Amino acid sequence: MKLSFEQGIAAGVAGLVATALIAGVLMVDHSAVAAPLEPSAQRQALPAAQGDAAFGDQATHASVVFAGGCFWGVQGVFQHVKGVSNAVSGYIGGSAADAHYERVSTGRTGHAEAVKVDYDPRQVSYGQLLQVFFSVAHDPTQLNRQGPDQGSQYRSAIFSDDLRQQAANRAYITQLGQAGSYRAPIVTQLGSGQRFYPAESYHQNYMTNYPQAAYIRYYDAPKLAALGKQFPALYRRDAVLVPMR
Repeated sequence: MKLSFEQGIAAGVAGLVATALIAGVLMVDHSAVAAPLEPSAQRQALPAAQGDAAFGDQATHASVVFAGGCFWGVQGVFQHVKGVSNAVSGYIGGSAADAHYERVSTGRTGHAEAVKVDYDPRQVSYGQLLQVFFSVAHDPTQLNRQGPDQGSQYRSAIFSDDLRQQAANRAYITQLGQAGSYRAPIVTQLGSGQRFYPAESYHQNYMTNYPQAAYIRYYDAPKLAALGKQFPALYRRDAVLVPMR
């Protein structure tokens, strides 16, 4: 699956050859993958954050790290949210020495594939970001997996060092549980004090760069469609992309 593709890239395939192999490997790897479990998170409309989960903030900049399976789709979703100034794919939960895809893919590094979201709280509230994360970006009831991808690196988690964000995380998870929003318990982990490491350049802006890749079309494009349908006031047609050197 995604592992074999990225190992191929890491081996040194470059330029147009790399582009061709990307599409080809994805098509081969995912042609035998079973259909996603139903109902999927991106088809659920969740209530807006209330109470502590909906705190106001007049700061011009804030950040949070969301982990929800393969970072291609999570990044792609938040790159289309108004008020988000940057969304970077990367790793969090392990050491700097292990912050490389080949090692993270073993599931033994402690790292999760994650996305650091920088945003303007005056344009999009933290509560709104939580609503997007839990409703369209991933399924928070899947333990150490998302769709076809399995392993602790695909766990559901939120990493934040802001005390208000931490309180909001707990409050919104409680709110969703009391509302019976899911048939299964939410397994999202809450963490803090962890360093975020940006992923390799070929992972950045992946949904935008390869919209016809089988994995994107089958697993991630529906998330973006759900974002536009469920959150039309937050949806931005043009993605805010990670600047590439």
